[in-house]
Formats: sequence, structure tokens, C-alpha cells
Amino acid sequence: MEMKEMLYIVTIAEEGSISRAAEKLYMAQSSLSQFLQQYEAELGTKLFRRTSTGVYPTDSGRVVLDHAQKILQQYHLMRSQVSDIEGLISGHITLGISTFRGMYMLPKVMRAFYQKYPHIHVDIIEANSMALEEEMMRGKLDLALLVLPLSRLKSDTELLVRDEVILVTSPDHELMQAAKYREDGRLYVDLADTASYEYILSDRDTILGHIARKLFTEAGLQPVSRNTNITAPFAAAMARQGLGLAFTYRSCVGDYPEAAYLSVGEEGVWLDLALVYPAGSYRSLATREFARIFRESLDD
Repeated sequence: MEMKEMLYIVTIAEEGSISRAAEKLYMAQSSLSQFLQQYEAELGTKLFRRTSTGVYPTDSGRVVLDHAQKILQQYHLMRSQVSDIEGLISGHITLGISTFRGMYMLPKVMRAFYQKYPHIHVDIIEANSMALEEEMMRGKLDLALLVLPLSRLKSDTELLVRDEVILVTSPDHELMQAAKYREDGRLYVDLADTASYEYILSDRDTILGHIARKLFTEAGLQPVSRNTNITAPFAAAMARQGLGLAFTYRSCVGDYPEAAYLSVGEEGVWLDLALVYPAGSYRSLATREFARIFRESLDD
């Protein structure tokens, strides 16, 4: 099996659909279907069970898939080690980051990195923290920016910064009348004061969505919300226009004159952001250099 064919098998399994896998691989669905049929004929066995809801690996398929994943991981490791020997002249890094944080934190880092290492390609996988943990467990990431503590992943972590979960709304929202100043000069409100106002919430499977619902439960509150599956950037944009209250991160506060930002309680709600690496795996020079530039960008 050639390297690209192993990638085909892994992608079909991950997507659970030949059409979605073909789209991800930038190839025609007919070509991918033909490859799979030919390869199954060569092996003399079916690798995937076709159903009305998608395709699923057979017992034989799981064996092939396991070997394909391991070989692709070894190939990635080999490329990293060869690049190190060449001294950062070329190379490849796969980075995982959420859409929201990526919008605010990553462009500056990428610019600084490419100015110094223009021939090292950074491949970005954009997903929420929980999905990125899955990608790390599959060996598809060299590093990721994740919230601690990790849900299931056991990896090497490097604490970057403490971030605050805050509320965003418009300056003329009625809630602002209940806002108070804390010692650092920033405004805060007690969560109970927000109970009668409408929220715009992210999905439960996102960090913000999970934290929001946990805060409500601990406070014994039932939030008013007609939108409970909105992405964090979308929710914040709607809240800035006075359409409700949304949770966001202090690190993702933009220069919006129409926005008001409030801490949740006088002590605030905090979380740790870390760079996360696959546990016990080889960490390339390019990966280490990218992490260094990321750290420095936070100090600027």
C-alpha cells in the first residue's frame, strides 16, 4: 500500500462517508470509490460495511486501519527528524487551535514564525478543545492550544497563560446598571443579576458552553435562552449589538467600541491555557521554535 492509499483508508474511516472523505481529500468521489473497490479486491475482503447512515470498518478494515494509522504516524515522525537534521530549512508542523482563539491569537504568531522560517509549513486544524483532544490522541497533531485540565488526554503540557471567562453585551444593556468595579478597575456582575436577561449560548460540547452551564447549575439558575447552539464568535457579535448576553474570553476581546465586558463575580472565572504535545513523542525543532515564538507573542 502506498502512503497516499493509507491516507485514503484513514480518511474514509474518520469521515464515515466516502463522499465526505473525497471532499476532504480534494478528489472525485468516483475515484475514491474505485480505489476502495480495487483495494478490497486485492485483499479479497471488505474493509468497510456500507449502510444508509455511512460506512463503518469491518473486522478486517479495523486491522488495516490500525496499521495505516501507525505507518502514517511513523512517516510524520521521520519527516520531522529529517527536517531537524537539515536545520529548520524546511519542515512541517500540524497545529490544533479553536476558531475563536485562532482568530485573535494566531495571526500575530504565524506572521512572526513565517518571517523567520518561511519554508516551514504550519498546517492548522481548526476545532474546539474537545475535538482537538481526539485529534491529539490519534497522533495527528504536533501541538495544540488547549484548556486545562484535559478531559481524557494524557499529554505533555506547557502552561501559557491564565485566561478569564467573561460576559459580553452592549454598553446600553440594562444589566450595566448592576455592574460594579473590582479592585483592578474592571467591571463585574453577580451571575444572579443576569437571571432575567436572555443569553446566547454556545453548544454544550464547547468549553464556553460547558462552563456556562456549569456556572448556571452551581448558582441554581435557569438561563433564558432561545439560541443554545451558537458559535462563540457569532454569539459575541450578537451580544455586542444588545441582542443578549454571551460568554467570551478575555484573550478574545477585540477593539469594539459598541461592546461592554463584565467579569462574572468579583473573583472572576478563570481557566489555564496551555500548549499541549503528544505524550512521550518526538518534539521537532520546528515545533519547539513555534512554541517559543508563541510564548514571546504573549509578552509583547
